[in-house]
Amino acid sequence: MSEASLRGTDDLALVRSSVPTRPSRWKTLPLGARVAVGAIIPLSILGLWQLIIILDVVPSYRLPSPEAVVVAGIDLYNRGLLGIHIAISTQRVLIGFAIGSLIGLAVASFVGLSRFGTLLLGPTLSGIRSIPSLAWVPLLGLYMGINEDSKVTLIAIGAFFPVYTVVSHALRNVDPQLMEAGRAYGYTGPRLLTLVQLPAAVPSVISGLRLALAQSWLFLVAGELLGASMGLGFLLTDSNQNGRIDRIFLTILLLAVLGIITDALVGLLERRLLKRWG
Repeated sequence: MSEASLRGTDDLALVRSSVPTRPSRWKTLPLGARVAVGAIIPLSILGLWQLIIILDVVPSYRLPSPEAVVVAGIDLYNRGLLGIHIAISTQRVLIGFAIGSLIGLAVASFVGLSRFGTLLLGPTLSGIRSIPSLAWVPLLGLYMGINEDSKVTLIAIGAFFPVYTVVSHALRNVDPQLMEAGRAYGYTGPRLLTLVQLPAAVPSVISGLRLALAQSWLFLVAGELLGASMGLGFLLTDSNQNGRIDRIFLTILLLAVLGIITDALVGLLERRLLKRWG
């Protein structure tokens, strides 16, 4: 890191040092305790699910048992299909998420820091944001073809708007006193953005990234309607067409687990950023 960057970081720390912080008691819990608390509801749902099966409240053709879902997963794994479905979908989500988030961050900076940007792009993006994910499917298929590009583009669209919306709002509301202090240190333009404004908006940036990641998994299923032959979205729709409700539940659970894992990765990024900028 350059000497100027280190000096900028130190100056920013001095500027923000007067802001009192009070750590949450939940954040000080050991990792095992946090995992245990987070597992209460999933384990309760699993227990209730098993109880419904034992009491035969819902017929098996409408609600498979947890064991049947596990067996379906083992069957796909033994046939070499489960890992492929997971890997392909994860790759699509991560690529689309990265593209959409980076563009969202750039546009959010322009809109959040410029009155002209707000007037120019704000109304148009507000309208586009209201378009449902499935509405993009025929257009992308028509103009981009039935290929990976159209699927990744749809996921990128889904990731773009949470980052754009949250970060642009945060940048418009950066503490004016912090801005004045940054200018007093001689920061203007890009340096003011990277050393003062974006660090001040780090919690909002992380929130936007988390929302974008969740949105990416949501858009994945719609994206894999575009002629996909592999992936979790394809597995979900194929299982529905073939009446494999056990695989439907398996796919839903896999999407939930993958969402938790990727959200945890964003959480690691959050801790690193807050350690530096917090």
